[in-house]
Amino acid sequence: MAPRPEDVVITKRRTSAFAGTELDLVLRAHHVESLALTGVASSAMVAGTLYDALDRDYRATVLSDACADAEADVHDFFMERVFPARGARVMTVESWLGAL
Repeated sequence: MAPRPEDVVITKRRTSAFAGTELDLVLRAHHVESLALTGVASSAMVAGTLYDALDRDYRATVLSDACADAEADVHDFFMERVFPARGARVMTVESWLGAL
C-alpha cells in the first residue's frame, strides 16, 4: 500500500512513534483525539507508542489481531492485562470496524 499524495508520512525512529517526530503536531492540527494502534512488538514498540499517546491524552484502541510479538504469551499478556490497565481499549479489527 502506497501513501496517497494527501497523506502525511511520519518516519518512526524510536520506540514511540511520537518520539522525535512531528506526529503529535500533525494529529492535533487535524483535530485527532482517538487513535487505533497496530504494529510489531506489542511489548515494546506498540507499548511505547501507546503509553506516549495516553500521556498526551489521546483515546487509544489497540487492535489485538493487527499486532504481534515474538512470544505469543507476551502478546496475550499485554493485550489482556497491561494495555487495559493503562486505560486503552483492546479489540479486534472486526470489532473496531463494527463500532465505527
